Amino acid sequence: MSKFGSYIQEAYDELVHKVTWPGADELQQTTVIVLVALALVTTIMLGMNVASEEVITLIYNLLGN
Repeated sequence: MSKFGSYIQEAYDELVHKVTWPGADELQQTTVIVLVALALVTTIMLGMNVASEEVITLIYNLLGN
């Protein structure tokens, strides 16, 4: 049990004294970058989904099903 207590104490010390937390400006910039990247990837995946649906529909229509 002392190992667990030691682990908790070391984790606390690391979070309080060793971790460099981002400032509000840096956090906001990073959040905007992540949201833009997410929107871009979502748009690309939507386009791929629509294109593959069109190709599969075309193939089914050519095969007469």
